[in-house]
Amino acid sequence: MTQDALTGWDDETTAEAYATFARTFPMYSASSRDLAARARLTDSHMIVDLCGGTGATAEAILALAPPAAQVISLDSAPAMQRIGRRTLNDPRLSWVSAPAEDLAEHAPAHGVDAVVCNSAIWKTDVAAVFTAVRRVLRPGGRFVFNIGGGFAGVTHPDAQTRPAKPSLGSLIEQIAARDYGTPPAPASSARLPLTAVTGHLAAAGLTLVERDVTAQQTTMAERRAWLSIPVFARPERGFSYEQQMAILDEAYAQTHPDDVTITSWLVVVAQLDGAQA
Repeated sequence: MTQDALTGWDDETTAEAYATFARTFPMYSASSRDLAARARLTDSHMIVDLCGGTGATAEAILALAPPAAQVISLDSAPAMQRIGRRTLNDPRLSWVSAPAEDLAEHAPAHGVDAVVCNSAIWKTDVAAVFTAVRRVLRPGGRFVFNIGGGFAGVTHPDAQTRPAKPSLGSLIEQIAARDYGTPPAPASSARLPLTAVTGHLAAAGLTLVERDVTAQQTTMAERRAWLSIPVFARPERGFSYEQQMAILDEAYAQTHPDDVTITSWLVVVAQLDGAQA
């Protein structure tokens, strides 16, 4: 059975594939360093890596956190955390297996200096998570997260000006349609645009202090490796993983490994203002 990118993370094969990708390619490490820098961790005592997976973002946080700081990496997939525990050893880091929505049950109320969430916030119950973040942040504490451009409805200027070439995703769709009669995937609409983000932040009592659209350069070789992770394999429905990989290989053969595409990200920094009771 194929897995999906919402519920398929608690699986040893997926966890191993994801961890290997994160170690081999810069996508998650680069975005983690960017978010950690925006969180302003210099004087932090307690930091949460939300939806922390195998620890790529926790590693970036630990590189900037003070020696006496505590870091909680919270994720709902124990399989991902088992990989992280084997590969990331730091006495400042604690692993908590729990959904993001339950954050307030595992961190001190108004005792957290920063909450950082890389590449995952749109997979959660956003309103519930923002409320939980508000409950744990200290006054002045920062909430830093990013949203994939397709989910946020944003495109970086570099992606607009670059010469258009077929993406692996579009090539996969063409092959699936030709060989399996699969109808084209419907055009996706933004699930979490900035207007929705600001509304959820305001409802939770958090203030938007920074928004930015960033770009990441991604090679076809990196995209192929990413699409080989079971939860990201395409087409999403009706195909075995073996079929998905066969289609991916055929699509990849029509590209060059060093061809570069641009992926866009909406980066958001919010803050809890004022004194709390």
